[in-house]
Amino acid sequence: MEEMMLTLEKFEEASEVVKKVTSETKLIYSDYFSAQTGNRVYLKPENMQFTGAYKLRGAYYKMSTLTAEERAKGLITASAGNHAQGVAYAAKCYGAKATIVMPTTTPLIKVNRTRSYGAEVVLYGDVYDEACAKAYELADEKGYTFIHPFDDLTVATGQGTIAMEIFKELPLVDYILVPIGGGGLATGVSTLAKLLNPKIKVIGVEPAGANCMQESIKAGKIVTLPGVNTIADGTAVKTPGSKLFPYIQENIDDIIAVEDEELVVSFLDMVENHKMVVENSGLLTVAALKQLKVKDKRVVSILSGGNMDVITMSSVVQQGLIFRDRIFTVSVLLPDKPGELCKVSGIIAGISGNVIKLEHNQFVSINRSTAVELRITLEAFGTEHKHQIMDALEKEGYMPKLVRTNI
Repeated sequence: MEEMMLTLEKFEEASEVVKKVTSETKLIYSDYFSAQTGNRVYLKPENMQFTGAYKLRGAYYKMSTLTAEERAKGLITASAGNHAQGVAYAAKCYGAKATIVMPTTTPLIKVNRTRSYGAEVVLYGDVYDEACAKAYELADEKGYTFIHPFDDLTVATGQGTIAMEIFKELPLVDYILVPIGGGGLATGVSTLAKLLNPKIKVIGVEPAGANCMQESIKAGKIVTLPGVNTIADGTAVKTPGSKLFPYIQENIDDIIAVEDEELVVSFLDMVENHKMVVENSGLLTVAALKQLKVKDKRVVSILSGGNMDVITMSSVVQQGLIFRDRIFTVSVLLPDKPGELCKVSGIIAGISGNVIKLEHNQFVSINRSTAVELRITLEAFGTEHKHQIMDALEKEGYMPKLVRTNI
């Protein structure tokens, strides 16, 4: 069955099948990112799917191709979260039992939502690869039907239906940016895109701390990373799919690696300019926009998912504000006498800085009448405003020093 996948006929079939469970995620034109990059940027918001990610496409299409006997055995998969929810929901639609093995580091929101669709969740291992090994073990032990989250051409065909929708809305698209974890989404999207228009450019995007596909392409063979280190948990994969690799080699034009810091500021950009929550893996294609060396092209960034727990969200927002110089901390030394604190706060207020937190340390020096440390955490409009505040304090003789911000 698998060798017959990834044909135009199968992509068309999958496109009709997944309509039963997917929401319509129409392209969103981004004035903000277009202005930032000099291209015409469109967002494909798969974060708005019912399960919060594109993974439902591949899971449901795969389920539709299984026999009643295969479904009756019970289904099992391993996933960092989004495929888990896709399989759990698809199994519920077909009245089948599903067991999902998830890494112990999976965000709680993904674990709870997977359980809410009726699946049994087994937490095992620190990364996806360890969870996957456990899932194979349980499949052998209990006779379950295993559904691989990415290294499956049927699943990849379901994921590729995204490209069909992009072309229907934007037939003259020049570039499609697609996240890469194990490679299922990138395989489906790039293969169908090239079938529809061989001239289109499809760019894969990976986290720099989990760039297994980029390293594999460089080596010309599957490479397993010694470890992964990224906040993009949905793409934290050490070994890409071996069945998918030939398709990636043929159809992906380039792979961009993105640092975690870029994902943090992209989250802030997305929330402030598009009022959307997109998880870190889904932001890979947004962060990669500035690395495209083209201008005035029609570019589609696939936002692969939006499942992020609120604690992570809070942390990412705070870090984004720090990276953008909208929150910073300075240390100043001042005499321990009445009015000094008022004088410093007056300088800051006079230039529209907003004090968030003060830490007053009288024990920084033996002679506290000469030197008491005041650490001030401030809110600013950005880098230029930050420097204006620093300059104003220095002009009054306080000699501010930047220190690590801990909110």
